[in-house]
Amino acid sequence: MWNKKSTYQDEHHQLIKQCKLGHQKAQMQIYKLYYKAMFNSSIRITGNQADAEDIMQDSFLHAFKKLDQYKEDGSFGGWLKRIVINNSLDFVRQQKPSSDLTDNLEIVDKEEDAGFEEREYQLKDIKTALDQLKEEYRIIISLYLFEGYDHEEISEILHISYNLSRTRYSRAKKKLQEKIQSIQKERSIKWA
Repeated sequence: MWNKKSTYQDEHHQLIKQCKLGHQKAQMQIYKLYYKAMFNSSIRITGNQADAEDIMQDSFLHAFKKLDQYKEDGSFGGWLKRIVINNSLDFVRQQKPSSDLTDNLEIVDKEEDAGFEEREYQLKDIKTALDQLKEEYRIIISLYLFEGYDHEEISEILHISYNLSRTRYSRAKKKLQEKIQSIQKERSIKWA
């Protein structure tokens, strides 16, 4: 019986083997397969398209050079994403004035959503509130909510303890909620 999942894994396995041998066509295929998802991960952290594109180039070059370090018992996408996120975090740390993590959040199509205006305000409120968070809170919110990492993975990525990851996330979530409420209250006062 044909198993779609194993065929998918074998296809990537073969591409990765070819990449290890330096085949540029295989590298281009891997690049095309993973670019969009990795770019989205980077832009959520850097908040800037040009910076995210630069990080992508560096990350893929780094990945192809270090492909011998990839252990095939885990997901290649996960391994690559960790490189992208680490490079993005390093970039943000070097920049120090805080970046907007959410410039690339997608908005629901106006024509398909009767409540678009309200959702647009909610999205703007979230973006504004995220901008106002401390960098460490923005990063942990991004990794947990946007990227889907669990606290164990976040603790490894950020080189912090598991408990600190959970505590920071809890504080970040609380601060984010407070800031959103404050922004919404301020807007309602302006309109009153």
